[in-house]
Amino acid sequence: MSFRSFFAIVLLALYGTLAWTPSASAQAPRPAEQPAAPARTPAASSLPGAATSLQETHGDWVVSCALQGASKRCGLTQEHTNQQTRQRVFAVELTPVGDKVEGVLLLPFGLVLDQGVALQVDDQAEGQPLRFRTCLMAGCLVQVTFDARQAAALRGGTALKMRVTPEGGPSTVLAISLKGLGAALDRTIALAR
Repeated sequence: MSFRSFFAIVLLALYGTLAWTPSASAQAPRPAEQPAAPARTPAASSLPGAATSLQETHGDWVVSCALQGASKRCGLTQEHTNQQTRQRVFAVELTPVGDKVEGVLLLPFGLVLDQGVALQVDDQAEGQPLRFRTCLMAGCLVQVTFDARQAAALRGGTALKMRVTPEGGPSTVLAISLKGLGAALDRTIALAR
């Protein structure tokens, strides 16, 4: 699954619906009826090089930003695949929001949903398990929010460990590399301005 497909699924899951715009011929008023174009500030409505979307790699993270109408949607992702089958095992999408970091984990089917997902940065104390939000065709979603202290720990860490319990088996740990996370968060913040 490509980053764009994953990003679309995550947005759909978090926001409930995607706003689809009718074709230009169906929505454009006749020339005499067209209102004046709204003023847009370059910082709020453009990306470097006047691009409509961009994707950059920072360590093990991919920063993606796209213009959608008059707004920008920017975030960072990491996807883990099985090297033999080339199928996605799990993925994470994060967005800086003020001094917090919010996002979603996309985990595989076959996990005991009632057990949730316990997160841990490196060897710090493991947090309380987070509940699964829902399952879609692509996998099961867990919404995450890291406060300022936790976000700082992520920036300084090497791995975010996720303890999950497969159906019929003992708990296991999936690890998300934090290599490049600080730079990816900083770049996402800069692009979102």
